[in-house]
Amino acid sequence: MKVDILVQFLALLEELRSPRDAIHEFERLLDRCGFDYYGLIRRPHANAGPLSRVLAGRWPDRWPEIYLEKRYVGIDPTVRYLGHARAGFRWRESLSAFRSDPNRKRMERMMVDARNNGLEDGYIFPVHGRRGLLGNLTVGGRTVDLHAVEIALFDSIARVLFWKLIDLTDPEKSAVLSADAGVQLTRREMETLGYLAEGMTSNEIARVLQISNHTVDWYMNGLQDKLKAKNRHHAVALSFRLGLVS
Repeated sequence: MKVDILVQFLALLEELRSPRDAIHEFERLLDRCGFDYYGLIRRPHANAGPLSRVLAGRWPDRWPEIYLEKRYVGIDPTVRYLGHARAGFRWRESLSAFRSDPNRKRMERMMVDARNNGLEDGYIFPVHGRRGLLGNLTVGGRTVDLHAVEIALFDSIARVLFWKLIDLTDPEKSAVLSADAGVQLTRREMETLGYLAEGMTSNEIARVLQISNHTVDWYMNGLQDKLKAKNRHHAVALSFRLGLVS
């Protein structure tokens, strides 16, 4: 177990004062833990490509291009499962949540493609804020077995590193993301709002969250009431204005 070096890194991270130093020390940590690749990513939205949301990353040659060319971004099971996860999980564990999904075959092909490009296995850690899911940290490459304590520490590292880089590179955005918008939404309402802002339909949101269309509509109605929105488009516009999504 590498508990000691993970704890030491968390302490060191608080002292670092530049994005370059934070990324350098994090990559040193990953090398010591046996991970070859990583990505620290803000949650994408409909008006921005996934690569534009990367805070830091190191990938196999051409993997980002393959990922985009084959449109894996819309069906990636690790990313889709983030909507359900409250803590880090192994990549391969996410597939079990989509046994009956119509995109199951494409998900499996994506995993095979990833392995063929050096991404044999890995973990992904959600980063949450007052407005729900803000982003994630994914690490992988060769197979590395993390114990429960190590996964919990990586959860903390993902959160602290995410905010450290946001604070250092875009203080205004950090203030918006961390401020209280004055609107109290449940986790499910935040997830629904996030997917709605990405341009997804009720049917698509229902499939991702594995709930009924009726339940999605119930969340939508609750969102509109809380935001005092006239319709769904108005709810999205207000959510961007309030910083509930970005």
